[in-house]
Amino acid sequence: MTPAEPLPNPNDGVILAPRPWVPLGVVALGLACLVLNPWAALVVSLFGLVLLLQSQLLRLQFSCTELLVWRGTSVLRRFPYSEWLGWKLFWQPVPVLFYFREQRSIHLLPVLFDATTLREQLNQHLSHLQ
Repeated sequence: MTPAEPLPNPNDGVILAPRPWVPLGVVALGLACLVLNPWAALVVSLFGLVLLLQSQLLRLQFSCTELLVWRGTSVLRRFPYSEWLGWKLFWQPVPVLFYFREQRSIHLLPVLFDATTLREQLNQHLSHLQ
């Protein structure tokens, strides 16, 4: 690793810890589909495995001005808070979907990270949008 490579630095904002529960739930749902249709079970289980891989590769970081999506040492995407119009976490007891809207686009993401910290950071940085 060279010093020129950016890394998610905890001093620059909160980095959400990965949580495999949603991907593992999708895999379990896929296995349960075996009694109905083996092809559906395969598709759902593979989707769950892809989500599990993403939960280990991607990191969300809440900085002072934006939400950053990291993969390894590179920033994949930046979402400035100034462009957000709203957000919501679906399924209150066990959040599984994260929705947020920007001025130009809508995003619906599976919750692959610590939902408690995600909610705390959203409330801290974007409470005026709720």
